[in-house]
Amino acid sequence: MNYDKSKALFQKAKQLMPGGVNSPVRAFRSIGMDPPFICRGNGARIYDEDGHEYIDYVCSWGPLILGHAYPAVVESIQQQAALGTSFGAVTRLEVDMTEMITQAVPSVEMIRMVNSGTEATMSAIRLARGYTGRDKVIKFVGCYHGHADALLIKAGSGAMTFGVPDSEGVSPAITSDTIVTAYNDAEALDHVFEQWGRDIAAVIFEPVAGNMGTVPPQMDFLREIEYLCGKYGSLMICDEVMTGFRVHYGGAQRLYGIKPDITTFGKIIGGGLPVGAYGGKKEIMRYVAPDGPVYQAGTLSGNPLAMAAGLTTLKILRDNPVIYQELERRSGLLESGIKRCVRLAGIPICVNRVGSMICLFFTDIDVKDYDTALTSNTRRYADYFKHMLEKGIYLPPSQFETFFVSAAHSDEDIQYTIEAISKAFNHLAD
Repeated sequence: MNYDKSKALFQKAKQLMPGGVNSPVRAFRSIGMDPPFICRGNGARIYDEDGHEYIDYVCSWGPLILGHAYPAVVESIQQQAALGTSFGAVTRLEVDMTEMITQAVPSVEMIRMVNSGTEATMSAIRLARGYTGRDKVIKFVGCYHGHADALLIKAGSGAMTFGVPDSEGVSPAITSDTIVTAYNDAEALDHVFEQWGRDIAAVIFEPVAGNMGTVPPQMDFLREIEYLCGKYGSLMICDEVMTGFRVHYGGAQRLYGIKPDITTFGKIIGGGLPVGAYGGKKEIMRYVAPDGPVYQAGTLSGNPLAMAAGLTTLKILRDNPVIYQELERRSGLLESGIKRCVRLAGIPICVNRVGSMICLFFTDIDVKDYDTALTSNTRRYADYFKHMLEKGIYLPPSQFETFFVSAAHSDEDIQYTIEAISKAFNHLAD
């Protein structure tokens, strides 16, 4: 495939942006190739500057559950843009959005809108510390909660891809109150609480880990987080930036029957525009300024364009529950097709899926945490990725990322993808 236009753009970009990108994984370094520059999307497909068409399983890393350029979402953005893009003042849209979320997620009684998932988790941590009067926070190895200093320790996603789970520029003083332990390991969590329990402000976790690939939670692990937070008076922060309205209309917490104290949101609630939010019980959220002493602000928080796009998306999801049924059915078809290809090719692969979140790991063991994810053969994934791209399938350019099925993917798209996977596996087995 010819990528002359993309290559020229990337050479120019590298002189103007670090690595030629505005987010590290886009550089395709772990794949060993230059990235195609995407110019448009429609439904389940994206198109690059060189005219190539792809079935897209990145979906802007999750937000586009309805697909690219969904007509009703585009129309809502256009209508709002004609009225004004930003006011720096309160709007009805913010009220409508927060009402939609509180109605869908029982644990959330009050919300503050922000502009990104990173901002949401950073603010949630600050709120937990302010509310409890404690400093220490527990996070889990391989879980990524954005690039705030205190949380960028043993992170997933790009940090795993580039082999730097810690980042330069993060001082020991900032991270000294962050305790890191293993995901899906209830016993290890018990030991942490035994040692520091009364100093722990919060436990922050992904209910389905999505930044070391897709890693489902073990129910005893979720229950132990809930139990220990209750026992020691720590807050339970559920990071649903990725899973919120993705695995279930009310998020993963409704799927698994847990009730956190604070929840963070992003991605889908913005309909594809920059967005974030954190919310929880009123008694906790009233600690946020101007009601309380925990300061947080944002010029573009709750901006009208993101609110309009997000509201339209959520209303469509709420009023059409068949969307989730079809997402489950088609994602299940893709999962079973991948597993069938695995058996025929004899290549060691682990396939994890929760709803429309899927990942295949090139390893012969079950992936349940960071250490098992790291057993994956990243070189083989890179070869697989390139083969799939040649067949017109756009996957995450990293072994340690989730890929997504959208409502725009058809049965024919799924079948074509399975056929391409079969050919890719046969190629890898040769």
